[in-house]
Amino acid sequence: MSWGIELWDQFDNLEKHTQWGIDILEKYIKFVKERTEIELSYAKQLRNLSKKYQPKKNSKEEEEYRYTACKAFLATLNEMNDYAGQHEVISENMTSQIIAELVRYVQELKQERKSHFHDGRKAQQHIETCWKQLESCKRRFERDCKEADRAQQYFEKMDADINVTKADVEKARQQAQTRHQMAEESKTDYSSILQKFNHEQHEYYHTHIPNIFQKIQEMEERRIVRIGESVKTYAELDRQVIPIIGKCLDGIVKAAESIDPKNDSQLVVEAYKSGFEPPGDIEFEDYTQPMKRTVSDNSLSNSRGEGKSELKFGGKSKGKLWPFIKKNKGATPEDFSNLPPEQRRKKLQQKVDELNKEIQKEMDQRDAITKMKDVYLKNPQMGDPTSLDHKLAEVSQNIEKLRLETQKFEAWLAEVEGRLPARSDQARRQSGMYEAQNAPSVNNCAQDRESPDGSYTEEQSQESEVKVLATDFDDEFDDEEPLPAIGTCKALYTFEGQNEGTISVVEGETLYVIEEDKGDGWTRIRRNEDEEGYVPTSYVEVYLDKNAKGAKTYI
Repeated sequence: MSWGIELWDQFDNLEKHTQWGIDILEKYIKFVKERTEIELSYAKQLRNLSKKYQPKKNSKEEEEYRYTACKAFLATLNEMNDYAGQHEVISENMTSQIIAELVRYVQELKQERKSHFHDGRKAQQHIETCWKQLESCKRRFERDCKEADRAQQYFEKMDADINVTKADVEKARQQAQTRHQMAEESKTDYSSILQKFNHEQHEYYHTHIPNIFQKIQEMEERRIVRIGESVKTYAELDRQVIPIIGKCLDGIVKAAESIDPKNDSQLVVEAYKSGFEPPGDIEFEDYTQPMKRTVSDNSLSNSRGEGKSELKFGGKSKGKLWPFIKKNKGATPEDFSNLPPEQRRKKLQQKVDELNKEIQKEMDQRDAITKMKDVYLKNPQMGDPTSLDHKLAEVSQNIEKLRLETQKFEAWLAEVEGRLPARSDQARRQSGMYEAQNAPSVNNCAQDRESPDGSYTEEQSQESEVKVLATDFDDEFDDEEPLPAIGTCKALYTFEGQNEGTISVVEGETLYVIEEDKGDGWTRIRRNEDEEGYVPTSYVEVYLDKNAKGAKTYI
């Protein structure tokens, strides 16, 4: 099968077909290009999605990723980032191995096609020129023959006319001979041109056109093969990344299988365990007797845990402690004495670890300065050793300060862990007269527990020290116990809470209200379990839920 033989007369159709073939190739290039753009866009969206849900550095959200379920989610985000990278690889490989190659090939193909059809047109023009020459020669031969016939007829007429002179007859005879001679010459030319045209026409249809069409056929078949190879490459480039994508998915499955609910449950215990004992029974208080309302001795003196239970579950008792907390405006004591024992221990341990890291950092800096000073002593041309003394003294002072700070927190930590007497500095501060341990100390403590309506609840003077200690410890526990939400609020303006006890809010943010404004212009709100504090009442719009359980925690 050859186009030169089968399609010898389809020059124009072949020209259209080959142009269509190039159009198909360019369409395929456009398709692959759009695919690469989709892959890049998809990869970008996956990376943005992964980045969006990554935990923020040095934030409380980062602490959540201690849980195995959150670790699995983080692993999923990281694997999706790698997954996106494979789609970028697909785009890059398709661009370099398909698009770039085909674009270059299309340019070459267009040049080759142009050359072949140029040769075809040239051969076509040549045969047309030969045909025109043949037609011209044929018409001249025909005209000369007719002229010769007319001249012969004229001669015969003149020769038969007796009235015509002999000279006129001779002239007509010569004219006829001349025309006959011209006709013979035209016949010879026509015969020669005809033979030449037939040769050229045979070469055109049996040699030139078949050769040109054969080259065009080969060119077209190479184009078809090239498209097939490109389609195969298209699939292979996708297949190449499947193993790596499979590893990404395997990583996600492995992360999912590593989720340990028991471990997460234990982390919850470690995060929120207070260290308090459950409260004991509350004794019946007989109000029929003419006596002041008081907390039962059993709830205060049996155990520190029982003393806490009275204040935890007695709504009025909790209300007595609230004014003292309000005065602190949510400020956190340096020794974390506002936290339950277990949480306080963790905070103190964390602080000790941070200080030790700071000490190590300063010691490394001191060692580096000391080594530099030794180098200066051995090589004075490199620098003045005395110029480092000030810096060395400054670093040593920092180390000493940090060590003292560490000792202070270690002492508090030892106290929490039971290695030192459990009586805290805060208890001493709240009792006011720790050394005296007399009745006025109890009265002072009672005054600190003034209720919001201005009334006081007096404590009996018996076992005053024990009651002061219990009250102090209860205050720490109550400060940690989260208050129930009594409604919600919407931030009207952005507020930067820079002071202790305040909380920053963003305009339009919705939060929980846990205490109304008591007339001092501040409202206590909560964002989540770890973030609560005060904001100016004028900065928020409050929506109270009057039916909320525990909406009022004071009397």
